[in-house]
Amino acid sequence: MKKQPGTSEAAVVARLQRIAVLFHEGDRHRDPSDYIVHHLAECWREDGHHVDYVYGIRRHVQADVVLVHVNLSVVPSEYLEFAAQYPIALNARIRDIRKSTFSRNLVRPGDPWDGPVIVKSDLNYAGVPERYLSMTALEHRLHGLRRFRKRIDRLRRRKLPFSGPRDYRIFDRIGDVPDHWFADHDVIVEKFRPEIENGLYHTRVYQFLGDRSTCTRIGTVNPIVKAERNARTESIEPDDRVVEWRKSLGLDYGKLDYVINDGEAVLLDVNKTTGASRHMNDARLRRMRRYQAEGLYAYFS
Repeated sequence: MKKQPGTSEAAVVARLQRIAVLFHEGDRHRDPSDYIVHHLAECWREDGHHVDYVYGIRRHVQADVVLVHVNLSVVPSEYLEFAAQYPIALNARIRDIRKSTFSRNLVRPGDPWDGPVIVKSDLNYAGVPERYLSMTALEHRLHGLRRFRKRIDRLRRRKLPFSGPRDYRIFDRIGDVPDHWFADHDVIVEKFRPEIENGLYHTRVYQFLGDRSTCTRIGTVNPIVKAERNARTESIEPDDRVVEWRKSLGLDYGKLDYVINDGEAVLLDVNKTTGASRHMNDARLRRMRRYQAEGLYAYFS
């Protein structure tokens, strides 16, 4: 096949494939551009592929590959069974990304750790996806109206202990943590092992799809490091240990957040439905997304 102008060699190898992205039923109310996968899909379409968004498991579409993109910490088994019908099913090997399933830094009262600790949600992103996907159709419609949005958010927030990661709590020692946090099954308490340099807290973000990956180090004055407009960012090489984590977790697509503390790589977060950043230069974002999108073609070559 001849290479068309502006088309990469990787795209030529995987010409005219049918790609399905499997979302949770409740995500049909969300703007898909909130997710990085939507921007990757735009690259796939530019390369001539057919991309279908599938919401829920009632409708089966013909596809050569399906990417399981169910934004819950624990994927319902019926979604994985649905994905198994396809010739290639990406992220179908990982069902549970709760922090308690992978963290090696959990602590309990009486443990021999005398350093600071952090209290956080066991669920990904403080359980915000679970709250969103549990909303009724009426709540989704009302949430779109400004005068009802805060009221709906307050109602949904009551079901989980944190409204977002910024609400996580840091204590000087285990003994300072109120007993009710240890009794809450939606909460974990971990050793707080930050990566600090030049007065900034840093987190390393390893993003990947197929054989393509990038790694960025983000620095902020806030100990709960998240991408934000004033964050310091730099491209780095991923630590070998984080690459091994990806393999052991069975992830085809997603991101891993980690830090280097006293020379040890510490895994903080596993995400398989990465949100789209609004805090980077558009040209840089397009280059990164184009590069990552072509990682899908490794499964066809």
